Amino acid sequence: MKEIGEKLKETREAMGISLEEAAEDLKMRPTQIENIEIGNIAAFKDVFFLKYFIRDYSKYLGLNYEDMVNEFNEYLFDYTSKISIEDIKSAKANQTKSEKTRKIVSPYTLEAKKLFTIPPLVIYAFIILLILIIIYFLISINKSNDFTEDNQVINNVIR
Repeated sequence: MKEIGEKLKETREAMGISLEEAAEDLKMRPTQIENIEIGNIAAFKDVFFLKYFIRDYSKYLGLNYEDMVNEFNEYLFDYTSKISIEDIKSAKANQTKSEKTRKIVSPYTLEAKKLFTIPPLVIYAFIILLILIIIYFLISINKSNDFTEDNQVINNVIR
């Protein structure tokens, strides 16, 4: 990892770009770039983000980013293949119970959270109210028709 960082640092310095300028252009913190250049993997929570930082930084400096990512992948493979089985077992044993029972959910299967939910009781009350309003209008229309018919009968009787 130090070789990758040194190559990036040498290229940046040869181009006359300051650490702060590169960080601003890449929308990164200067400490992130500095940690990449010194090969400090521990400063990053996730190696996948580090991989993308290296890719973007390489593109920015005009280096062949595919070669840099491949070099990082080789380093990562060598680094992880040196971890002993005992270390893996002890790390697994140190997990807390809540971490073991935590359910892993794919971002592709997550249900969208509803911003506002209406309780079923409110929906039922609204439907009943709507039915009552419709019945009221039907009765009032029917009464007005009856009233009109009565007026016609009265008018015919008067004539």
